[in-house]
Amino acid sequence: MHSAIKQIFQLGFPWQTQDPFLFCVYHLDHYPKGNGELGPNDSLEGRNLGNDFQIKDGYRMYHGTTIPGFPAHPHRGFETITVVNKGFCDHSDSLGAAGRFGEGDVQWMTAGSGVQHSEMFPLIHTDKENTLELFQIWLNLPAKSKFVDPHFKMLWHEDIPVLKLE
Repeated sequence: MHSAIKQIFQLGFPWQTQDPFLFCVYHLDHYPKGNGELGPNDSLEGRNLGNDFQIKDGYRMYHGTTIPGFPAHPHRGFETITVVNKGFCDHSDSLGAAGRFGEGDVQWMTAGSGVQHSEMFPLIHTDKENTLELFQIWLNLPAKSKFVDPHFKMLWHEDIPVLKLE
């Protein structure tokens, strides 16, 4: 009998991956109440804004300076699959697409020949904490597909089949 487990190792950052996976990342942030402008109602003093990856007070601002997240940045030649289990992500891109997804929704973005996009984490709750739990995989596109037209697809949580095993 062969085991389905091939290797066990402690997770680090970034996660070790095998082709076609380029990168896998897991974010869990316990943001405070929002300030009404989608940022934290908390002092940002002592944070390296624009490059804040240290967990301070339970959360990171990442590359955001007022709203946590990843402001406009380019992708080319690969796909990203983003699952937001808790909280929300505001996506906008150079194709003119924009929207908010979260609470179990999945976004599949094919960067192909190139797209500029942003992923920001709006703190929409001003009366309670804003937890964000997000998992993202970057998949390498095969050489023949590296320059396909960029596009993305939303998989809304209500439409994703759930298999329950007993």
